[in-house]
Amino acid sequence: MSPYTSAHPTAAAPDGFDPGSLWERLSGLQPAPDLWLVIATGVASLVAVGPWALWRISRNAITIAHEGGHGLLAVVTGRRLDGIRLHSDTSGLTVSRGKPTGLGMVLTAAAGYTAPSLLGLGGAWLLAAHRITLLLWVATALLLALLVMVRNAYGMLTVVLTGGAFVLVSWLTTPQVQSAFAYAAVWFLLLGGVRPVFELQRKRRHGGAPDSDADQLARLTHVPGAMWLFLFHTVSLCSLIGGGRWLLGL
Repeated sequence: MSPYTSAHPTAAAPDGFDPGSLWERLSGLQPAPDLWLVIATGVASLVAVGPWALWRISRNAITIAHEGGHGLLAVVTGRRLDGIRLHSDTSGLTVSRGKPTGLGMVLTAAAGYTAPSLLGLGGAWLLAAHRITLLLWVATALLLALLVMVRNAYGMLTVVLTGGAFVLVSWLTTPQVQSAFAYAAVWFLLLGGVRPVFELQRKRRHGGAPDSDADQLARLTHVPGAMWLFLFHTVSLCSLIGGGRWLLGL
């Protein structure tokens, strides 16, 4: 008998929780939705990104991804993450400690504008692999990790509401609703990752945002801020094209 195998049958947990069933649910495959649903969720996400009246609300989700990207790279590169703040004007601030120059600081600064698009690309890959449930749970876990580092009430509220939506959809809705929600979320990240870069470009053209991520990167690397903007554009547009092809099954 293997030393890792119990000689006694495993009793069910008192509350009916079954780790094996949970793992099967996470690792299982879900059928792809009809093409019309994929297109409809893409159009709905495009509408959410388009008009300013909607964008000023929906952009909060992009800010969560943006600041989460800064925070994640700060931790990965060995910096000390002090906290994240999300504001009602859809701006945000991530504070980390460590060496003020070097690769870690550059990667942390570059992660913000690229994070929504790259998260959308990763989500599109999971959906193309029919891992809808896994995507919803991974998103929930990331939001929970972010919540621990948020340091203001508005930021906590937006993360809780966003995470709560993922939890409710994951547990209480039908597979069809879960598919629609997952595809809409990924489309939104892919489309919503494009607009902020153009907004930043417009602000810089008019002399605004002197401490933007692109300008901070220019000071850190002595590479012009316009080149960093070009990188942000490249990542967002290539992610949209590649992720869109995965979502549409091309």
